[in-house]
Amino acid sequence: MAKNAYFTVVAYDIKNDKRRTKVMNKLLDYGGLRVNYSVFECLLSMQKLKKMKQEVKELIDKSKDNVRYYTLCESCIKLMENQGVEPVSATEGQETLFV
Repeated sequence: MAKNAYFTVVAYDIKNDKRRTKVMNKLLDYGGLRVNYSVFECLLSMQKLKKMKQEVKELIDKSKDNVRYYTLCESCIKLMENQGVEPVSATEGQETLFV
């Protein structure tokens, strides 16, 4: 993994379609890979991660929506498993992040 890059899983539950679309597009803007309808995997520097979080925070309604960030260590990423249809980032992530 690139030095100072943080692998972060972002999961959200956003009630409003318009807000949900804005958050989805924001995560895509930051290079997030969609691995489920409401789950993205991101590999970002701490500075970009903080900026993304702030921008997402400005898009949501904190009284109705929920966004969670899970930053994983290298050892944890190597233990990731997928059952069923494999998202594109699952194979790419494990093979390219830690070569």
